[in-house]
Amino acid sequence: MRDAGNLWTGGAVGAMITLASGVGLARRGGIMKLYLAIPLVLLALLVAASGVAAVARGWVLPMNRRHVRGPHLYGWGQLVVAFALCWQAVFGLVISDSDTRLWGTLTGNVILVVGIIVMTVGQLAGGNREGNGTP
Repeated sequence: MRDAGNLWTGGAVGAMITLASGVGLARRGGIMKLYLAIPLVLLALLVAASGVAAVARGWVLPMNRRHVRGPHLYGWGQLVVAFALCWQAVFGLVISDSDTRLWGTLTGNVILVVGIIVMTVGQLAGGNREGNGTP
């Protein structure tokens, strides 16, 4: 049985408040936004950590070492992608104004595509990497 006063589970008291006032967690999608925001931000952090390693040390994940010829450029592309994911999380899940959300997420999509293009150029450009991919 769910706790009637627990806001995290959306118990009976939370549901009654939502229906009566129209401003509860279910109305605004508070819990559902957490289910989307947390994995998105974690993914952005992982991509950013990999990008920092590629920019600072030239280190690329083992599964990408054969394909990446310009690790520093590839790392900058990863940092741009991580920024775009965070941008989309803010404008898609935090901002409530519909016009601002529309243009913010559209801008985030453009930034994401630019980051993917930079990563692709990092795979195509640069010298032929020899060895195991560590400097």
